[in-house]
Amino acid sequence: MLELSGFNGGKPARIMEQQLNQITQESTIKPASVLLPLGLGTALSLMGDATLYTVLPTHASEAGITLAAVGIILSANRFIRLFLNRPAGVAYDRSFRRRLFIPALLIGAISTAIYAATIGFWPLLAGRLLWGLAWSGIWVGGATIILDVTHDQDRGRWTGLYQTWFFFGAALGAIAGGWLTDVLGYSAAMWIGAAITTLGAIFVLIRLPETRKKDSPEDNEQQPRSREDWRPNFEFYGVITLNGINRFITAGVLSATLALLVQKQIFDSNLVVGVATLTGVLFGLRTLLSMFSAPLSGALSDRLGNRWGVTIGVLLLGAFGMILLTTSSLVIILVGICSSAIAAGSIQALMTTRTGDLVLSTHRGKAIGNLHTAGDFGSALGPITAYALLGWISLDGLFVLCSVLFGIGAVLAAVLFTRQRRMSTRIAN
Repeated sequence: MLELSGFNGGKPARIMEQQLNQITQESTIKPASVLLPLGLGTALSLMGDATLYTVLPTHASEAGITLAAVGIILSANRFIRLFLNRPAGVAYDRSFRRRLFIPALLIGAISTAIYAATIGFWPLLAGRLLWGLAWSGIWVGGATIILDVTHDQDRGRWTGLYQTWFFFGAALGAIAGGWLTDVLGYSAAMWIGAAITTLGAIFVLIRLPETRKKDSPEDNEQQPRSREDWRPNFEFYGVITLNGINRFITAGVLSATLALLVQKQIFDSNLVVGVATLTGVLFGLRTLLSMFSAPLSGALSDRLGNRWGVTIGVLLLGAFGMILLTTSSLVIILVGICSSAIAAGSIQALMTTRTGDLVLSTHRGKAIGNLHTAGDFGSALGPITAYALLGWISLDGLFVLCSVLFGIGAVLAAVLFTRQRRMSTRIAN
């Protein structure tokens, strides 16, 4: 079913015509032929970043920085992406995908090589800023490429499968990078990470087809001539808001306070498992659940023909999960962590999918850039907000606030769902 809540001007007849033209001009490239090189390249690009998050706090001296500087180094790439995601999207709207995506992978490999070859705060900061540039190109480009080759009927499933590669890469980088650091040392592990990312870029160079058609009718007729032609509507603002809420809670607050939660529970339960070990296991469990929930929720939204209904459900699941974290039972806390992880992966996939539903292909790069900027802003703001609030409220109180925020997101999703149904009914009549 075509969504007529489009992105330009609020004129249903024009939107319908544009979307019908878009479907007839969609690439004949099969999503399956794109997913493997695109997903594998994205996953392997995360080797250096995931390794650094895992080992830098305990190997700060080997990197030549103080422990106090670790937070700045790990956050720098997120903050720089607030300014890079939209330009990356504009670049993808105006250029062929391979010309941008493959260089972004190679820049990612260079950033990891900088971690390996240099010592000190400023070189490491430069490497992190370079990684921010690379990841904007990789993440915005990857989503744009998937949207190029999918349709309303299958977009959720394929977008979710691409998200799975992201979670797989994060888990692989954390596990393999930590093991390589223990066995070979910090610098050697980073060199290997840079080599793996480079191999991924070579594989993409060989196997990834170009998904943007040259001189298609859509390019000629729909390409915006000025900034004023690009007008996000209310629903799109709702989409990026929900993505920001999701990343603020799951990648920001919960990721930054998970060790505190584990420490509190170990103290309460007199467990013998170490804090770091159990925290690492829980991080891995969260990633695994998000990896599976992303494609499942996307496929469910395809089957039901209802993105917002599924979104409301997972937002409520996330709210329920955060409340469970306030209990004293380790088993119930584990259920809460699992619930929040399922919500995190699902919302990330569903919001990317909904962006593809709403936005014509000539605007998708900019739209995806805005979507990821909201997510990066949320994930960067989350830890800062969490530790500022912990000076005033308890950890349980912080999780309750996150639950309320998930609930507000569910209300927003319900409003958007109602608006969409009313518009569809009005057009049908």
